Amino acid sequence: MVRTTRRSSSQPSEPASQRWTFLSNHAHVLICLAQGDSPRLRDMAQRIGITERAVGAIVHDLEQEGFLERGREGRRNTYRLLLDRPLRHEVERHRDVRELVALFATRRRA
Repeated sequence: MVRTTRRSSSQPSEPASQRWTFLSNHAHVLICLAQGDSPRLRDMAQRIGITERAVGAIVHDLEQEGFLERGREGRRNTYRLLLDRPLRHEVERHRDVRELVALFATRRRA
């Protein structure tokens, strides 16, 4: 039996060599939060290439584990990253979130 996966029509087909990445979606959300002024879930989802619901679940995970604090300013959520927390995996636990964010928080200009 051959399994096939259906791609959403909103996501373009990518070559196999571009389907994986070195960073997780959790890292992508952290980087988006560090780069923007409390961006909307919708904007982060579009930029990362995942659903808004997935971004919401990741934000919830990060909040529950103490990597960010969520607040409200009017009708918008605001986020404060807690950068002194160590990364979670044994291989990277000797580094903290601040170091990860520092690598990617500023964009290079072409």
